[in-house]
Amino acid sequence: MKILMDAGPWLAVPPLGYGGLENVVATLTSELRSRGHTVVLATVGESEQDADGYVWAFPVGQFARLAAPYPEVVGAAHTHAQAVVAEIRRHAAAGAPFDLVHTHLEVVGPAVLGALGDAVPPVLHTVHWDLGRNADFYASFNGRGRVFFAGVSDSQIRRASALLRQQTLGSVPLAVPIPEGPPARREERTGSVLVLSRLCEAKGIDIALRACRAAGVPLVLAGPVGGQPDRASLEFALADPASPVRGYPDVGWFLDHVAPELDGDRARWIGSVSGVEKADLLRRSQAVLFPIRWDEPGGTAVCEALAAGTPVVAMARGCLPALVTTGVTGFLAEDEEEFAEALGRLADLDPEACVATARSRFSPEVMADGYEKLYAELLHRVATPNSMSRRAG
Repeated sequence: MKILMDAGPWLAVPPLGYGGLENVVATLTSELRSRGHTVVLATVGESEQDADGYVWAFPVGQFARLAAPYPEVVGAAHTHAQAVVAEIRRHAAAGAPFDLVHTHLEVVGPAVLGALGDAVPPVLHTVHWDLGRNADFYASFNGRGRVFFAGVSDSQIRRASALLRQQTLGSVPLAVPIPEGPPARREERTGSVLVLSRLCEAKGIDIALRACRAAGVPLVLAGPVGGQPDRASLEFALADPASPVRGYPDVGWFLDHVAPELDGDRARWIGSVSGVEKADLLRRSQAVLFPIRWDEPGGTAVCEALAAGTPVVAMARGCLPALVTTGVTGFLAEDEEEFAEALGRLADLDPEACVATARSRFSPEVMADGYEKLYAELLHRVATPNSMSRRAG
């Protein structure tokens, strides 16, 4: 099968640091190619993911623009989409069309491709986010039997509009490569717990700070703030009176609610991490925390933690109850008090059980199996269109 895999223009594939969606695309692309599929990757020029071809509109990722106001962001998504459409047309003109397009580009991906109708191959769009965002689009978009959807969890799709559910082929849980070798023994681990995410209100970073303080557990924060990868980059941007970063909501929230609590010892921000540094941090932390305030749809970092043999402490929201088995791979909390209490019970959890769960549920092989089934269903539905789906909405 020949697939155009569209990761969007925001981050490299694989990402150089933060980037759950791009990690998923890298993992899926590698596994599909190992199974004999041809995968052309739509990304940014700095990507290093092996693929059978590339298309990009930007030499570097545009992630820092995502925290800007809408008028400063939307053009980047459409510039990337134009490059994708041109690549589709180029392959078709050469007599070697794509069998399907798998786009991960929010809203703009399905909207642009859907508007072209039969001029493009069948489209599968994976929704990676809380569907409360851009709800009007997903409640009204009609793929007319040509564009279909995949979720990253059943809980995400249960919260979707009726029209989106009608056009969704199924949910495929996220996956990450499973490290070789055994997980770190308790004596190999640091005394710290880890948050690996964007540092923003929705991710509950302030909850993690208070809970760790109450439990007497050191906390390491690893991730960007308002698109800035580390403290030096953030301070440089804030020092420029003309920098738009100064007005980003995530930056203001971080400065008010997180920065005053960082002491460089019991609570540290180390910025975005990647590669060996990220793998070592995951492997040697006591736990990875997800004190989320939103209904997390997929939870890539949860899968990364469990694959490293590191348990998870999370709020019982979104997909987290489906990913974490209480007392086996972590703990789920209903409120901040329960979250802090769980941090005192980490010694009850077995790292081997975390790895075993990741291997059976969140491996690249499991994710690729799921998507191969959805690709087959997509091609079947397009070949035998349902007139009701074309009239939906």
